[in-house]
Amino acid sequence: MSKVLRFEDLRIWSNTRLLVREVYSKLDSSENGSKDWGFRNQIQTAAISIMNNIAEGFERSTDKEFARFLDIAKASCGEVRSMLYLAEDLAYIDSGTAQQMRESAVDISKGISTLSKHLRQ
Repeated sequence: MSKVLRFEDLRIWSNTRLLVREVYSKLDSSENGSKDWGFRNQIQTAAISIMNNIAEGFERSTDKEFARFLDIAKASCGEVRSMLYLAEDLAYIDSGTAQQMRESAVDISKGISTLSKHLRQ
């Protein structure tokens, strides 16, 4: 395996970028969700937090600092998943879409955990 030189090369960052794009597009196109500014802002902020904490942590000077930022990113993953349940309950997005997006968030969370464990060894 080659050494990762940029955060853009991390699969977890790339997958999060896709999730952020999906969060924006699905809620902007939702008739009800697009009008609930507070909800939209919260889930979008949480999704962006995943992506940015991965990037910021990568740019830190130690593995310990990077792992700490990954912890924050993982917590934001949980927040996005939780909000996706609410989006489904409020009929902002359909059940299938919500489930698919939650699965993406779970996969990202698993990847974050794996990298975090590696950094802490």
